[in-house]
Amino acid sequence: MSTFHAVRPHRWHVQEAGTGPTILLIHGAAGATQSWRGLLPLLAGDHHVIAPDLPGQGFTRSGARHRLGLVAMAEDLWALCDDRGWSPDIVLGHSAGGAVALQMALTRGEKMRGVIGINAALGPFDGLAGWLFPIMAKVLSITPFVPALFARMSGNEARIAELLAATGSDIDAEGARLYRILAGDPGHVDGTLAMMSQWQIEPLLAALPQIRLPVRLIVGENDATVPPKVSQTAAGRLADGAVIRLPGLGHLAHEEAPELVASQIRAIVERLPGRS
Repeated sequence: MSTFHAVRPHRWHVQEAGTGPTILLIHGAAGATQSWRGLLPLLAGDHHVIAPDLPGQGFTRSGARHRLGLVAMAEDLWALCDDRGWSPDIVLGHSAGGAVALQMALTRGEKMRGVIGINAALGPFDGLAGWLFPIMAKVLSITPFVPALFARMSGNEARIAELLAATGSDIDAEGARLYRILAGDPGHVDGTLAMMSQWQIEPLLAALPQIRLPVRLIVGENDATVPPKVSQTAAGRLADGAVIRLPGLGHLAHEEAPELVASQIRAIVERLPGRS
């Protein structure tokens, strides 16, 4: 079921299915709820699954451009959950969504049983990109014609195929088509650039030891976007962190092999302690 909810400051688009304990799915930067098209129905067999588009991306319209960074998005996702009466048992995030999930746990972890990351982006950019990339994203995001130009450049079949190949994943034609639609949407590109321009991961990384919840980090060993060592390092800094490695899969592991990833998620959830 696809619904829209006006919860200040955004107008959220949410995909919702199933009954049972609640799992909140958070997609990565430049993605949307289409990322969960294979996984969500599988998890909905025994869970209540909620998958929002992040502010400014997909069909969610941002009402506050300055609230597209990590901390603000986590706060606004909790506001959405409070408004709708949702109390997630598990928050699961892919790539940058994994960082948002951990920020939510840091903010109000007492409401959750655990966090699951899929190729979670839990490291800073290396070297020159560490300071140059956020500056470039900020400049691009405030230049009126740039999102439309990026959309025209990126929303073609050959370019999308190149970008997807760079993730180390091999997804189906439908998945590639949906990413092409997103990349060709200037509003979505603008929201993604704004998110990147406000991205500050270092405070969260410094706070990882404060997160007492179980955190399980699923990694595709072929991930060419976020190297598996990033999750291994993060797990070592968490009070209860562990890594589950999936051979042969890349950054979009949950789209390549949704059945396998769903089985891993169920196994993780079954082993988590219940609510206190």
